[in-house]
Amino acid sequence: MSDVCVFGATAAGVAAAVGAAEAGADVVLVERGRHVGGMVSGGLSWTDVGDVRVLGGFARRFYTAVAEHYGVPIWTLRGPEPHVAEAIFISLLDGIDVRLEANDFPDAAVYVDASYEGDLLPRCGVPYRVGRESRALHGESMAGRQPATRPGKHNFSARLSPFRADGSLLPHIRPPELDAHGWPVEAIGDGDGGLQAYAFRVCLTRSAERIPFAEPDGYDELEFELLDRLLAAVPYELPDLLGLVPDLLPNGKCDVNSIGPFSLNVLDGSNRDYPEGDDETRARVRAHHLAYTKRFLWHLSTRFEAMSEWGLCPDEFQDRGGWPHQLYVRDGRRMVGETVLCEGDLRGGKIPADTVALGSYNIDIREIERTWRVLPEYDREDAVFNEGYLSVAVPAYGIPYAALTPSRNDATNLLVPICLSASHVAFGSVRMEPTLMMLGHAAGHAAAQAARESCAVQDVDVVELQETLRSHGQVLA
Repeated sequence: MSDVCVFGATAAGVAAAVGAAEAGADVVLVERGRHVGGMVSGGLSWTDVGDVRVLGGFARRFYTAVAEHYGVPIWTLRGPEPHVAEAIFISLLDGIDVRLEANDFPDAAVYVDASYEGDLLPRCGVPYRVGRESRALHGESMAGRQPATRPGKHNFSARLSPFRADGSLLPHIRPPELDAHGWPVEAIGDGDGGLQAYAFRVCLTRSAERIPFAEPDGYDELEFELLDRLLAAVPYELPDLLGLVPDLLPNGKCDVNSIGPFSLNVLDGSNRDYPEGDDETRARVRAHHLAYTKRFLWHLSTRFEAMSEWGLCPDEFQDRGGWPHQLYVRDGRRMVGETVLCEGDLRGGKIPADTVALGSYNIDIREIERTWRVLPEYDREDAVFNEGYLSVAVPAYGIPYAALTPSRNDATNLLVPICLSASHVAFGSVRMEPTLMMLGHAAGHAAAQAARESCAVQDVDVVELQETLRSHGQVLA
């Protein structure tokens, strides 16, 4: 039997395995896929850092290795090329038992769930929530459904009908709930289980060796009629939609994200089947998102001449023809423990006594869905909107150890650094990869201590844990 089993070779999972091994534990890192690093090696290269002064411990170790690889000062680059990130993670795991494409769970004294989905929570009988809750649950002003008509660069700046000429709904729009009169129900502040949009973050290049975009199977330009209406109404340039910036990453590459109202984010609500879905369901959701990504980029190439200058990187994701292997699961399950990190903790800059890492990035909740509403001031004109986006600055705040542990009555041998006990609003900030690395590292050291002392994870000596983390450069105040 192992001392510690880490499930999920995300960046946080790598950090947890390294931390447990540093503490002298016998560690097994189990990953159902073929790669390590999660989103950091799977397409999310341009890293949302927040306040660099609070990023220490494993996160600083990783980004120091990135800087050394490229021969530049730390934080000069905001992220490595995906294949470089994976190579660094592999080097950090030297000497640790890593089991890729594994479905079995070895016996262990303590488990660390470092998956994006929180798959050990139901397996261990630990309660959890999925999606956004109501404002009333935790008294959070930003919780629940948001006004669909909120302006911003992620929303439509022109009034566009959601319907085709025959009255059918255009693709990539989620039908709203309707009242008895056929009007969409807005219900601002209500919880509805909505998830932040999922996407594949592609890595593109203008290199002569690029893999050009090709028309994918099933492409029909009418699928993107809404996008064409947008382009006809608003003079968008390509960077306004995709954020294509030459040399955003080393070696002339660019990590593409969601910038405008139509992007790589899939906003039809199909991701709601994913967090609790079985393998077949999740495979279907991933395939749906990847197929959309291919068709969307090809459609852009038929509308923007500048798109022909870009293509996939031949040295990235070589086992998938240049397409990323990791779906960007911005929301999975979230554990419900005795301590729940909430909006007020973040906005108030609270530093609990059991803090094991500091967060600092905005409460950043990406669009939840693309839907439509009625604009009565325009004589009941129907219009498309992207609903759910929020970006609110917060000061540095502490993430308590208690948010990583289940309630004692639910489980005593499980730590959860990604799908931790937090509200949907608070998770919108915590979810940034550098923060998750630091939490994973803390969870690994805590798991090793619990295994060594044969105690419940709730009984770990937090003062000792904090001293250990500080010795590894973690910033706790």
